[in-house]
Amino acid sequence: SVLPSPTPPGLPDRFRMFRSCEWEVLERSLNILQASDFYWGPLSVGEAHAKLQREPVGTYLVRDSSQGNCLFSLSVRMPTGPVSLRISFQEGYFRLKNWFSDCVVRLLELVVAGTRNNPLHFDEMGGTPLV
Repeated sequence: SVLPSPTPPGLPDRFRMFRSCEWEVLERSLNILQASDFYWGPLSVGEAHAKLQREPVGTYLVRDSSQGNCLFSLSVRMPTGPVSLRISFQEGYFRLKNWFSDCVVRLLELVVAGTRNNPLHFDEMGGTPLV
C-alpha cells in the first residue's frame, strides 16, 4: 500500500544544475510523481518514519532526499520498522540497487515486480529482505 500525500507539492527548487536532456527526464518524472498519491516532497526522514510507523508493513512513500547527492528517497514500513533507501539519479536514469529507469514511478513498478520473486537486501534494512 502507499501512504498518500496530503497535498500536491510544488516543484522542488533545490536541484543541482542538469544538462537539458537530464532536466527533461527529471521534469517529466516530477510531474508524474506529483500526480501520484505517494510523493510527499520535502519530508524529513524522521517525519517519514513517524508517519510510516503507524502503517501496515509494505506501506511506502517517496520524498525528497535530504542527502545532497540524491534527489529522492523511498521510505518503506518493514517488519522491523521504517527504513529509507536513496534513489540516485545518474546520466538521466533513476537507480535503486540494480534497477533503473528514466521515471521514478516506473522504477518503483520495476522494483515491486522484481522483488516478488527475488527480494532485495540492503544494509540499511539489517538483512531484512524487501519484497
